[in-house]
Amino acid sequence: MTVPEPPVVDAHCHVFHRAMPFADTAWTRPDYDYRVETYLAELDRHGISFGVVTAASLFGDYNDYTLSVLDRHRRLRATVMLDPDTGPAEMATLKAQGVCGVRYQLPPAAALPDPAGYRFRRFVRRLADAGLHIELNLSGAQLAALLPALDDSGIDIVVDHFGLLRAEHGMEGEGFLAVLRSVERGRTRVKLSAGFRLRADEVAGYAARLIAAAGPERLFWGSDAPFVGFERAVDYAATLDLFYRIVPDARTRRLMSDAALRFYFF
Repeated sequence: MTVPEPPVVDAHCHVFHRAMPFADTAWTRPDYDYRVETYLAELDRHGISFGVVTAASLFGDYNDYTLSVLDRHRRLRATVMLDPDTGPAEMATLKAQGVCGVRYQLPPAAALPDPAGYRFRRFVRRLADAGLHIELNLSGAQLAALLPALDDSGIDIVVDHFGLLRAEHGMEGEGFLAVLRSVERGRTRVKLSAGFRLRADEVAGYAARLIAAAGPERLFWGSDAPFVGFERAVDYAATLDLFYRIVPDARTRRLMSDAALRFYFF
C-alpha cells in the first residue's frame, strides 16, 4: 500500500505547560504539559517539516511561552492574542520574532465590538501595516457580521476550523455562506483543522465544498494537536488519516501545503 505524502505544514497546533495562567473565561483547564519538544517530535515522527502555533483562548494574551518557542525553533511560526490597543512598535517586534498573525476569538454569544468604530479599525489597520493577518474563530453570526466589515481593511484573513466549528445551521448558515463570499473576494483563507470536532458524517462534504469554492491555494491543513478535550479519542495519526480521507487527491493536498508555505513562511 502506498503511504500518502504527509503535509509540509501543520497550520494549527497549541503548545503549553501546566504552569501557564488560565484566562478567567477558559472553557477547560488541561492538567498536563504539551511542550514544544513534544510537538516537534510528533512532526518528525510523521514527516512534517513546519508547524504553526495557534494562540489558545485558554491563556488569553499570555503569549510568553509561544514567543520563547519562536526564539528557539525557526521551523515554527505563530499567532498570538493581543489587546486592541497594542501599538505598531510592538507589532513590528512580534513580526520579526516569527509571529504571523493575531487570533481573534470571542465567546459565541458575545457581542462584537463595533467593526466600524475607531478602536477596532485602528487595531486592524495596525495589524495590516505590520504584515500580520487576523485569524477568526467565531460563531456563524459573528463571522457574518465581521467578514464584510473587513473587506476594505487590506488585511489578510484566516478562518479557523472550516468556518463551521461554531456555525449555526452548518453549510447553509449565515456564517459559512459569509466565509464563502469572503474567500471569493480574495483575501481570506480557511483552515481544514480540527475536523474531528465536527460531525464525522459531514466533514468530507465540508471539505469538498471548500475545495470547490476556494481552491487548494486558499486552504490550509491543521491538526489541532494536542486535541484539547479529545485527548483520549484522537491522536496525531488519526488527524492525518482524516485529512487523507476528506482530501483524497494527492495533488490537491500538495497545493495546500505549498499555499501554507508561502503564507506562513515565505
